[in-house]
Amino acid sequence: MWMSRRECLAGLSTLAIASGCSGGSSLPTTSGSPSSSPGTSPSNPGAGTPAPSATFTPEAFGAAGDGQTNDTAAFAKMTAAVNAAGGGTVILQAKTYIVGQQIADPSSPYAYPPAPIMEFDGCKSSLAILGNGARLRCADDLRFGTFDRLTGLPTQHPMPFLGLDEVASPYRSMIAVQNCSGSISIENLELDGNLAGLKIGGQYGDTGWQIPASGLRLLNNSGAERVVAVHTHNHAQDGLYIDGPVDRTSSSSVENVVSEYNARQGCSLVGGCNYNFISCHFNHSGRGAIMSAPGAGFDVEAEVKSIRNLSFSGCEFVNNSGCGFVADSGDTEGVTLSDCLFVGTTGWSAWPCKPRIKFSNCRFVGAVCNVFADHDPARATQFSKCSFLDDPSLSPTKEVYGPSQAIANLGSGDQNVLFDGCNFTLKHELVLPWSVYATYNNCTMSQTSTVLGCPKGIYTGVDKIDGNVSLYGSKIVGQLTLNGTVVPPTDFVSSG
Repeated sequence: MWMSRRECLAGLSTLAIASGCSGGSSLPTTSGSPSSSPGTSPSNPGAGTPAPSATFTPEAFGAAGDGQTNDTAAFAKMTAAVNAAGGGTVILQAKTYIVGQQIADPSSPYAYPPAPIMEFDGCKSSLAILGNGARLRCADDLRFGTFDRLTGLPTQHPMPFLGLDEVASPYRSMIAVQNCSGSISIENLELDGNLAGLKIGGQYGDTGWQIPASGLRLLNNSGAERVVAVHTHNHAQDGLYIDGPVDRTSSSSVENVVSEYNARQGCSLVGGCNYNFISCHFNHSGRGAIMSAPGAGFDVEAEVKSIRNLSFSGCEFVNNSGCGFVADSGDTEGVTLSDCLFVGTTGWSAWPCKPRIKFSNCRFVGAVCNVFADHDPARATQFSKCSFLDDPSLSPTKEVYGPSQAIANLGSGDQNVLFDGCNFTLKHELVLPWSVYATYNNCTMSQTSTVLGCPKGIYTGVDKIDGNVSLYGSKIVGQLTLNGTVVPPTDFVSSG
């Protein structure tokens, strides 16, 4: 039976917990704390459970942080103490902690099961992780993919393939925070997946390597979340994975996060509401050792739960193997993106095919496709004061994506899609939009390519077009100047 990528992941995560991978005798324990632990309650020194306001360090549980010793077990023990306390403050140091561990265990459903690192669960009081410039780096030579349990050699199967008994992962996530009602703060640290240092096995899932191995996961937290100044990169799956409650009243802020060179996504957001992304970079997905579809910078993918009320401000979506930004599955509605940069080099710069997605003051280098059309203008995709360009100097690889050579490939599914005050400046190979029913209000368009552009639609306000275009079937309501000639208002352009 075929399963979706998310179903594969859900089954894998569930079995990871049920199998006892985190508590088996052959893996590091997550319970217990030394008597000298700084998490002991200051108000009751003899108490076995630290106060929620307690502080914790991995060093107190045996971490070396020397860039050589594997500190996975120490982090797991520290996390167990935090969970027992119901929250607290984790303080890291500005040094490199090696993490990620897998031990062949005949009782596990996996060929090489991942040991837990930091899996915070059910904290009712506040949880803070103060990185202080710390770096968590995955250990070298761990396996990711499918492998023969006995020989340790990679296996290869026709896709889809769902044989759990061959799966290997270096970690489910370096940091996971789930089921927490208290506030969450994570700041100033680096999560290095060391993808190039892993042993890569065969593929698993529906396509690619759909196996948990992400930097940071935020799962089902009803409390407010704050993630600041985190560099999460070179993971075998996602840099950031978010699955939140659909009815929560709190909000989350993700600021100055750089998620890049991850095998599948910069960020997968699969459920929840009230997420704000500020000055974040979601770049170069699928540009490392392996690539798994979709390979997007940011994927808004509501396969099971709904997604509502997302905002992006000053973010980048650059040079991803898939789309820069994509929203095209499940019950998603209400996304605003302002002052953002989208650069498509070998894939679409943006694919916003869900209702109530609005772009303002954004810049697109490379083609946009699959917008959302609707009889209600408020639900259709809107672009306000955006720039559309094909300048290779604005691309890190000097490539600009543009199949069919249209900067906006809309086709006939563009009813009430709005371009308001937008500027299309095409000085190289791309041509002006391919559209039928879109509305252009106060727009300026130009192309140097001699290929015929077809920005058909409804023109309102004051518009100007320079270049080889056909407007046959367009409706001119306002003032349109085409190649220096004013086109009179008409319900139907019958030529050109």
